[in-house]
Amino acid sequence: MSSPHLIDRRTCLKGIGVALALPLFESMGWAEPEKKKRAKPPVRLGFMYMPHGVIMDQFWPASPETFLASPPPALASLGPVLDQCLLMKGIAGVPISPFNGAPHALELSTWLTARLPDADRRSQINISISADQIAANYVGHLTSLPSLELATMPQTHKENQEGLNEGYYSHCSYRSATQAVPAETNPRSVLNRLFGLRDQTDRAGASGQSAQAGALDRKMLDLVLGGAKDLRRTLPRDDQHKLDEYLDSVRSMERRIAAIEFRQKEAALEKAGVSVSKRYAPDAPPIEIKIPLGDKRSEYMQVMCDLNVLAFQTDTTRVSTYIGSTPNGVSYPELGFSDTHHSNTHHNHEAEKVRKVAAITAFNIAQFAYMIKRMQGIREGDGTLLDNCIMMWGSGLEDGNKHQRENLPFILAGRGGGSISPGRFLPNVRGNQGDLLTTLLGCAGVPLDRPIGIATKEITQIKTTV
Repeated sequence: MSSPHLIDRRTCLKGIGVALALPLFESMGWAEPEKKKRAKPPVRLGFMYMPHGVIMDQFWPASPETFLASPPPALASLGPVLDQCLLMKGIAGVPISPFNGAPHALELSTWLTARLPDADRRSQINISISADQIAANYVGHLTSLPSLELATMPQTHKENQEGLNEGYYSHCSYRSATQAVPAETNPRSVLNRLFGLRDQTDRAGASGQSAQAGALDRKMLDLVLGGAKDLRRTLPRDDQHKLDEYLDSVRSMERRIAAIEFRQKEAALEKAGVSVSKRYAPDAPPIEIKIPLGDKRSEYMQVMCDLNVLAFQTDTTRVSTYIGSTPNGVSYPELGFSDTHHSNTHHNHEAEKVRKVAAITAFNIAQFAYMIKRMQGIREGDGTLLDNCIMMWGSGLEDGNKHQRENLPFILAGRGGGSISPGRFLPNVRGNQGDLLTTLLGCAGVPLDRPIGIATKEITQIKTTV
């Protein structure tokens, strides 16, 4: 029997000024394989961050034996995919001396670099290339976006602990020692990047062009999706079903982003005293949802997570970072209180503050769990998208109360194409942040000419044993 025809992995749906990548079909090959030969999907590498550490006795499992059956409260949302997760206790952060007065400037900036800034040039960015950008340099030429950097909050915090450049507070990705990579906070802009569109909404301002640009984007998207009918006729039945599911998810995400934008516009008009809806007078006005102070932070975070999933599913990029929040006073009114994350982390063991920090931690892990579950539900190759990912959630502090860094909280999810063995809790790992990053890049197939940051070894316990 002759080999089935393979669609080129770089095939995409195109319209005027827009292109939409496709998911992996059974009848499709990746960019690297020989012609007409089915290849193993590539490994994707993703990082998601939360500041200020955790409430340790609610995060760490009681024992390796009870990890899956009785996870700690902070991990409850991961229950359905806990067997795809790996926890390890004993990963130390970068010692911050001589910057002992700058714990928050260093918790994010050292997270993916595993290195301190240059003490002799504190006012300038001078640290190290980060692990995500090392990976992007190796695999980025294979995708339309070398890497994708997302954030929930604008990277505009201004503070100078120990005289350090303010950029250290809100950036985790560094293209070089002196160049921080900005993250995108606007879901519409991210969606446009994934479709190959130049973003117009941010430049439109208050002139009314923003709505027109969004409408134009949707028209172009309709043209692209309409062109899928021709492709569908050439696909086998299983791939037709996969294409239908994929296009439905793209349209759904587009509608969700449009709904958020519409509510923002209504809220702004209501705030200015302009009635914009036919709601009953006694009804409350539309809630104002924005980044980062909106009442529904989860909506934004889940849309961003979906965009990350879409980027991986379509092989638009293989490397991503998502800064869920930064150490500069973010609050969580969605959880029923408005005081800031940072103020509660200095709880001095006061029960109410501890409860709030625990709720914030569980909330952030729940957004990570949302993304992991989506990946687990997407078939790819002989398994799932999650099987071919290495996703890391974590924080740059162990305990925000005392700024401890001896046992940083990390959650790994995914099998890394078979390189990682999940479903375990490793309570006695001995290593540091650089060791972990060095190991993960090795599991993702990224060769290194030197360890990352302060690394001295690989953490072999996390790997699959052959």
